[in-house]
Amino acid sequence: MATQERDGNTKGINAYATLLTRPSYLAGALLLAHTLSHHSPSTPLVILYTPETMPDTAVAALRAEAKYSNAVLYPVEHLRLPAGGEGDEEGMVAERFIDTWTKLRVFEVLEVQGRKVDRLCFLDADMMVFSNPSPFIFNADNDAYLAGGDANRMVATHICVCNLDGDAWAPASWTHENCAHTHVRDNEGVPAVKPDPPTMGEMNTGTFAFRPSPTLRSFVLSAFEATPPAVLRKLKFPDQDFLNMIFAGRWKSVSWRVNALKTWRYWHPAMWDDDAVAVLHYIVDKPWAARVTTSPEGKKVAGYKGDDGETHGWWWDMFERWAEERRGQGEEELLATTARYVAGEDGKDSEEMRAVGGGAQAFAKKWEGGSKAVDGAKEGDKVVGDVRSGSEGMAQGKSDEVTGNPPPGQSDFGQGPHGPILRKPMFGERGHGRVVRGRRGE
Repeated sequence: MATQERDGNTKGINAYATLLTRPSYLAGALLLAHTLSHHSPSTPLVILYTPETMPDTAVAALRAEAKYSNAVLYPVEHLRLPAGGEGDEEGMVAERFIDTWTKLRVFEVLEVQGRKVDRLCFLDADMMVFSNPSPFIFNADNDAYLAGGDANRMVATHICVCNLDGDAWAPASWTHENCAHTHVRDNEGVPAVKPDPPTMGEMNTGTFAFRPSPTLRSFVLSAFEATPPAVLRKLKFPDQDFLNMIFAGRWKSVSWRVNALKTWRYWHPAMWDDDAVAVLHYIVDKPWAARVTTSPEGKKVAGYKGDDGETHGWWWDMFERWAEERRGQGEEELLATTARYVAGEDGKDSEEMRAVGGGAQAFAKKWEGGSKAVDGAKEGDKVVGDVRSGSEGMAQGKSDEVTGNPPPGQSDFGQGPHGPILRKPMFGERGHGRVVRGRRGE
């Protein structure tokens, strides 16, 4: 894939990026663009999307929103696992890997609309911005770190390994005590990256920032190409586990505020402050998949356990304000397309929404079997190449593997970041199809 090289004599820009491969996340991406442009108006959002699996109507909706939000459309090809899987002609262990691995395409973004990108921060499409995250991301301390060593570095937030819900698929090391955020006592704290326990040295890749360069691009994609497919297929959280492998000893932690998982509101109350949140991460159940309800006691109810009514309510409040604004601007087609991918006012979900609703996580709780730590590499099955060596540390290459079978009558579509994948391709998804090369930086 051709990518323009950077001109070292040209002043670059800061930018954010996200990835959209399915129309079921359209509403999330639209509100991410809208809220980011409100709080950080001078920083563009580069929306990577895959024309192959995004309906034309959804792409048109993104293009319509870009007129009002500081967004730039950036078509990319899917990044697929190398061939070599038994019984898998295209090297794909499951359909979900098309989406998961394509996230690595962000390292190919060196230039946008003729301007080189000096600093780039990736944000998952299931996020919404509540205050300006840029001071926490684009600052002198992070610049100094990212420029150090061989410059193949990132900044990110720690993963949360509390597993207070007791999900069976979580490894045994996922405990409240082993979670870096447990030891943050106020909203100003930033946990250090430490090798022991290993969970203190792992990052969540919902938000991560780096200095784009041809060298860093090669560092990441060469590691992906050099790693045996059998190893890649063992990764439970594919892109996150992979980036933790190759950036072990090469990343610095930043404030939780730029990747505030919604569960932290009740899992980490000592750290959490509603007013301190810059970027809220709607993990697991997506707020647009179901309307918030009210219990007989007057509590707002949302999420598969009913604990996320407050944060999901924030999303719906913003959605209604956004829709009212776009309606006033005559964007009826944009609103009509978006309406296909959000829960209706009558509370009923649609075929598109069932894949991102609470049913998947509820079923994950019933998953038979457990998890066990396995070596991600046998002899000869390990991440290879010089990307694994150097003064900044060696990655361990360990992952976790889910065992067991789905209950009777259910189909297993593989393991995702929060449990089993329980869906078939949805309406509006065109399948793999031909490789599509679109225009960059529309």
